[in-house]
Amino acid sequence: MIRKLLSLPPNLVESFHDLENASREEWFCTSDPVGSKLGSGGGTAWLLESCRKEENNYTERKTWLAAEKRILLHAGGQSRRLPGYAPSGKILTPVPVFRWERGQRLGQKLLDLQLPLYERIMKMAPDSLHTLIASGDVYIRSEKALQPIPEADVVCYGLWVEPSLATHHGVFVSDRKHPDALDFMLQKPSLDELGALAKTHLFLMDIGIWILSDRAVELLMKRSEGEGEYGLKYYDLYSDFGRALGCNPSVKDPELNSLSVAILPLQGGEFYHYGTSKELISSTLSVQNLVRDQREIMHRKVKPNPAMFVQNSIMKKPLTAENENIWIENSYVGTGWKISRNNILTGIPANDWQLSVPPGICVDVIPLRDKGWVARPYGLNDAFKGDLFHAETHWMGKPVADWFSAREIDLSTTMSGQTGDLQSAPLFPYCESIEQLGMLLRWMICEPQLEEGKTLWLNAPRLSADEISASANLSRLYAQRTLFRQENWVQLASNYERSVFYQLNLADAAGEFAKGGIPLPPPLPEDATLLNRMHNHMFRARTLRLLGDNQYITDEKASFSLLREGLVGSISETKQEPRLNVYSDQIVWGRSPVRIDLAGGWTDTPPFCLYSGGNVVNMAIELNGQPPLQVYIKPSKTFQIVLRSIDLGAMEIITTYDELSDFSKVGSPFSIPKAALSLAGFVPQFGQGNYSTLEERLKAFGSGIEVTLLAAIPAGSGLGTSSVLAATVLGAVNDFCGLAWDKNEICRRTLVLEQLLTTGGGWQDQFGGVLQGVKLLQTGRGFDQLPLVRWLPDFIFSSPEYKPCHLLYYTGITRTAKGILAEIVSSMFLNSTEHLDLLQEMKLHALDTYEAIQRGNFTEVATLVGKTWQQNKALDSGTNPPAIEAIINQIKDYTLGYKLPGAGGGGYLYMIAKDPVAASRIKEILVQNPPNANARFVDMSLSDKGLQISRS
Repeated sequence: MIRKLLSLPPNLVESFHDLENASREEWFCTSDPVGSKLGSGGGTAWLLESCRKEENNYTERKTWLAAEKRILLHAGGQSRRLPGYAPSGKILTPVPVFRWERGQRLGQKLLDLQLPLYERIMKMAPDSLHTLIASGDVYIRSEKALQPIPEADVVCYGLWVEPSLATHHGVFVSDRKHPDALDFMLQKPSLDELGALAKTHLFLMDIGIWILSDRAVELLMKRSEGEGEYGLKYYDLYSDFGRALGCNPSVKDPELNSLSVAILPLQGGEFYHYGTSKELISSTLSVQNLVRDQREIMHRKVKPNPAMFVQNSIMKKPLTAENENIWIENSYVGTGWKISRNNILTGIPANDWQLSVPPGICVDVIPLRDKGWVARPYGLNDAFKGDLFHAETHWMGKPVADWFSAREIDLSTTMSGQTGDLQSAPLFPYCESIEQLGMLLRWMICEPQLEEGKTLWLNAPRLSADEISASANLSRLYAQRTLFRQENWVQLASNYERSVFYQLNLADAAGEFAKGGIPLPPPLPEDATLLNRMHNHMFRARTLRLLGDNQYITDEKASFSLLREGLVGSISETKQEPRLNVYSDQIVWGRSPVRIDLAGGWTDTPPFCLYSGGNVVNMAIELNGQPPLQVYIKPSKTFQIVLRSIDLGAMEIITTYDELSDFSKVGSPFSIPKAALSLAGFVPQFGQGNYSTLEERLKAFGSGIEVTLLAAIPAGSGLGTSSVLAATVLGAVNDFCGLAWDKNEICRRTLVLEQLLTTGGGWQDQFGGVLQGVKLLQTGRGFDQLPLVRWLPDFIFSSPEYKPCHLLYYTGITRTAKGILAEIVSSMFLNSTEHLDLLQEMKLHALDTYEAIQRGNFTEVATLVGKTWQQNKALDSGTNPPAIEAIINQIKDYTLGYKLPGAGGGGYLYMIAKDPVAASRIKEILVQNPPNANARFVDMSLSDKGLQISRS
């Protein structure tokens, strides 16, 4: 767990954990001391020290800093430029679901979008870096893999941007001869400054992601020390601390100047600021428009204008093309409303008002106490800065004095005794009646001659922006949002074709439906897309399960059944006509290697690969010098099918269609050949012709069939045994029956075969064994999962220098993959955010592994294999049971990387030793200390042939 430390507005600190249902062990919150300005540096020192004290941790600060990794988010400002979310904190601003993204939560907030990148960074950071500091009002995203993070006292991320944008931010300046090293840092430089530097220097915009070593944190806290009440002074992380860093810092400070600094461009990075009311709309629009390809947008709704966003709201008055730059959140907009453009509406309770909102005017209603509200209108560009009585101070888009003059109120008299800036001016009336609230808003924003509104305003208690933030009833604010969202859930589900419903995190949605007693949507009609129908049944199943209704089993089965229907349907339209393709005394002999997945496993599994595609790097291997999976098929004079297994010592004779179609029993010794022969056309579902019995079918074929299997490998090995065996049977049947399938078609039918067996699974196992060597396999979305194959050099696997370092050890521990598959596939159906994020990361990781193998970098490849193991464990905690961990603990110090192939939990352990000497030591340890009587090393070698079919 990475600890999160938040600096929040004071009122939010008290309720954050309850409102957000956040663990106090994971999340620590505080606010800067009231009335003090500490800056980002002093605020960091205060946040860290406050956390240490709350934990009653009286150990030395140095020891405490080194104990865990942490992410610090500064989000405690007054939010003067984004007043609509000042009371609840900008960091908790609700953000609409991206129209092109899958797995987001309907109730997501800016914080939810920020954290995944910061957590990825901290997981990659060296052990010497424990503290990441970031800003709370930006959303930074990158879909590319992160580059390695070097050992340094300070690591800062930057973006390549246009110089005009850099002038509004901090800038890291590096000498062109040493681009990774910071030369010096500038704060909001002019275009002329940047232009003068461009000949000799590069510059990156500071995006506010800083990682500090414990030493750097100690110095930052030391520089923040002062003589005030709290022992701290104003000290800025960027303009003070930052300008003392680099080879040629502008601030001379020997201790800070000595800190090592690394500057990393965030690859594929994007920066979205949520600091102002205008940016609330513009940044959201930019993110929504990242994808314009309609094939990537999962619903079919067309907005009247792209710059309009409505969430957690009840809309009785539809928006039109005339409305642009509209943000409506946690609000009730009745039939009597008239909205124009450049409007932000937040917090508005249920009402029946007649209200016309002028262009550029925003309305915020904040609950106070147990039943009252504060009406706060403002202008889209208002910054809540400036002296109340100054002519240039603006409110609601015009000078404050003009607003008072239009309403015939004497500013000086009414505000007598009030000084200070607009933020502290008591302009906003409190009332306990919905009717009076509407009257006040009409008078304040559009009807200045409304005497009743004027009287109410003059007589009502009035609060300043600061007072509103300090005393808002956030529980009521959240309760209203939840109530409105419950109605949204019903609308989204019923209007699924034009809504984001089935692209949402349906596990989260099920929790809200169950908790809120929201009626379940019915099963979708047959004309709905197959994927939506799958999602629908799994969503219903999860909700019913949460409600304790055993009917969930029916819906769960229906979801998996539809997946089978989609995959089987991709081949069932083409009926097969098997014909005897050998002489009566010939035997067809098929044999295949097995596979080890190096990276990207699980991304090949439906339904994930159906809507995202998959990337897998794997290699075909032989064991003890032989392909371990073998199949023999020969004709017989008796018109029946005889199945034998050499390794299992079993035999079965099949004489009817029903017996041949009985292949869905997991554990049956002959499920695979039964399903393979069915797919080859020996049952009516997949075969041409009209044969009333199996005997008639075989007579038309020209003979009976005898199939003999040999799997010289234990079950549950993790090497893709069942899938590759199925492909080998299909390959032999294909040759025996003259079906003219190539290797791609054999593997595609293997995916269907596994669905027929109800074991599920993806495509990488069969392609990994059927196709020789080391390769990257990639697919796009859709039911026709035919990978593009990119073969890789085998130098680091087969050269004398490295081959002894690759070890394969049979642990003697087995685990059936079906249960693991069902659990993870269910999460895929539900668009689980955690699972989808990890799977997308695994896809990128497969590309990193592909490139490392291309470069022939043995150490990097081994390390990446180790990362694959970490990803597998994150996806399924059962991947690494205690018995396996005990084996790993004995040898891990001698390895660069290791993993259990496949779903894990048992089977074979693949290890990459540091060198041949380390490999010998690993063998010595495990030979002397085997976990059980069956554990043993097995010689492995790359297969350069893959699936082979020959005849006697």
